Amino acid sequence: MSAVTFVLDARTATAHFPGIGRYVVNLARAMAPLLEGDERLILLRDPDRPSPWDLSGLAGERVKVVDVSCSPFSLRQQWAIPRLLRRLRADLYHSPYYLMPYWTGVPTLLTVYDLIPLLFPGHVSRRARWLFRWTMSLALRSATDVVAISQSTRSDLQRVFSIRPEMTSIPLAADPVFSPCPPTEIEAVRRKYALPETFVLYLGSNKPHKNLVSLIEAISHITHYASRFTLVVAGAWDPRYPEARQLAEARGVENVRWLGPVPEADLPALYSGAIALVFPSLYEGFGLPVLEAMACGTPVACSSTSSLPEVVGDAALTFPPTDPRAIAEALARLLQDADLRADLRERGLQQAARFSWKRTAEETLALYRHIVRTLPA
Repeated sequence: MSAVTFVLDARTATAHFPGIGRYVVNLARAMAPLLEGDERLILLRDPDRPSPWDLSGLAGERVKVVDVSCSPFSLRQQWAIPRLLRRLRADLYHSPYYLMPYWTGVPTLLTVYDLIPLLFPGHVSRRARWLFRWTMSLALRSATDVVAISQSTRSDLQRVFSIRPEMTSIPLAADPVFSPCPPTEIEAVRRKYALPETFVLYLGSNKPHKNLVSLIEAISHITHYASRFTLVVAGAWDPRYPEARQLAEARGVENVRWLGPVPEADLPALYSGAIALVFPSLYEGFGLPVLEAMACGTPVACSSTSSLPEVVGDAALTFPPTDPRAIAEALARLLQDADLRADLRERGLQQAARFSWKRTAEETLALYRHIVRTLPA
C-alpha cells in the first residue's frame, strides 16, 4: 500500500506570525505520534526567515521537513508550492494562512482564525479591508474544507462569506508549558521585571479591538484600590495607538506598569504570579491568553463577547467590554474576595484541561483522512 502524504504548510512558523506559528508547531508536534503506518506528514519550512521554533526537532520516522524559500507574501508561491506538492506526491495540503497558493491541484484544508479587518472596519484602511476580503475569498473558494478555531469564528464566516454550514470548528489549546509555576520561578520573574507582590495582568497588544482604553478607564474608577494592586500591561506595543497611555496620564492613573513584549519563556511565571488576568477584548477568534492563564491557575475576568465565553465556560468572571464600570466591578470583586479567586483558580484549571493539542490534532487528522478518503487527488 502506498503512503498517504499530508503536507502542513509551516512557512508561517516565523517571528512575524507568533500566533499562527504556535498553532502550526503544536499541531504538528501533537499529530506526529498519531500518524498511522502508511501516513506521512511533511512540513514546509521557509529557511530564509527567522523562527522561534526548531522545526528540525519535529522530524522523525513519519515526519519530514522540506525547505522552500518562498514567502506567503510572494506571488511566486502561486506556482512554486503547487509544483512542490506534485513532486512530493501530496494527498492533502493544509494552509494555516489565507495568503496561500489558490490552486494547489490537491485537496486543500484552510484554517481561519478571525475576521477582525472586516468586523472592525474603522481600525483598518479601506485598501487593507479590500485586500483581506479578496484574498480570504480566494482562499475559501480554493479550500476543499475549512477549519475555524472557534464556533464564534465559524458563525462569522458563515455570516460574512456565506460559507457552507458543514465547516468544521476545532478549538486551540494552551501550550503544554503553561501550568502553575513554583514560587522560585515566580519570584525570579518578579525580580526580573521589578513587579510588586500583587498585580493584575493584561497580556495582549494595544490594537483598538483589544479595548485597552476601556481597561484604563475602568482602573480610573477604582482608584481607592490603587495602593492594593498594580495593573501590568504586557505584550506588543503598536505606536499607532497611544490612546491607553495617554488616558492613564490624563486621568492620573499611576498604578500601571507598561512592560511591552515579554519573552515566551517568562509567560508561565508571569501568569502564575498574577492575582488575576483581565482581558477586555472586544473580539477574539479564540483568546489564548485566557486559556493560558487558567492553565497556570490564575483567576480570569474577561469579556462576554465573541469566542471568549466558549473558551472560559463558567470558570471566569465575564463582563460587557464596552462598559468600563462593569470591568471595574469585576476587578474589585477579584481583589477583595479571596474565596472567589480560589474557586476560579480550581474551575479554571479544570476548564483548561478540557482543551489539549492532542484533541486538536486528533480532530484535525480525522478531517485530513475524511478529505483524502472522499476527495482523492
